[in-house]
Amino acid sequence: MDDQRVASAGEGAVGATGVPDRAARWLTEIFAPQVLVIGLPPVVGLVSDGWPGFWWGLVASALCGGIPAGVIALGVRSGRLDSRHIVDRSRRTVPLLVAVVAVFAALLLLAGLGAPRFLVATVAAMLAGLTVTVPVTLKWKISFHAAVSAGTVLVLARVLPAAPTLACGAVVVVLVCWARVRLAHHTAAQVAAGAVAGACSAWVILTLFGV
Repeated sequence: MDDQRVASAGEGAVGATGVPDRAARWLTEIFAPQVLVIGLPPVVGLVSDGWPGFWWGLVASALCGGIPAGVIALGVRSGRLDSRHIVDRSRRTVPLLVAVVAVFAALLLLAGLGAPRFLVATVAAMLAGLTVTVPVTLKWKISFHAAVSAGTVLVLARVLPAAPTLACGAVVVVLVCWARVRLAHHTAAQVAAGAVAGACSAWVILTLFGV
């Protein structure tokens, strides 16, 4: 299925009123990449390093999530982007490059100013995920919803009880992947590839940091 067909089918799915479609839309919104990228740093900062970590996490959220989200919002308002999920792959390049620059800047800033090690590792994991998925999406529409949700689970499993976090997280990732396919925004292969890319890149970076 090419990108145009996926986008067209997705528009029809979004307009549907059935319970599965409504559930898929809710999952897509609640676990959108922007939501997870903005919400994750303060949470892991607070759990791993207390209130100092939380404030550092807010800085990471503003740079890693806030700046790209702002660029996407402007693109949607101007009509250049179809939605904050950027269903049309051909429109993803600029917002994704902005995200890469923003996350890289956040990594340099946090590392240079002595932010908590786990928070620096979290931002590094975000950058690694982008490094893997951005080149792919230029040729093939890999799912960022799946990649970010899977990476988020791996990060949280390092600061929360691992077994229940991984178990519950796996259910969430599967539901997110189902939602993206249900709305015809991605194929099963695209969400599977996204989940593997997000989880593997996060695991490698966290392991290298020793956290």
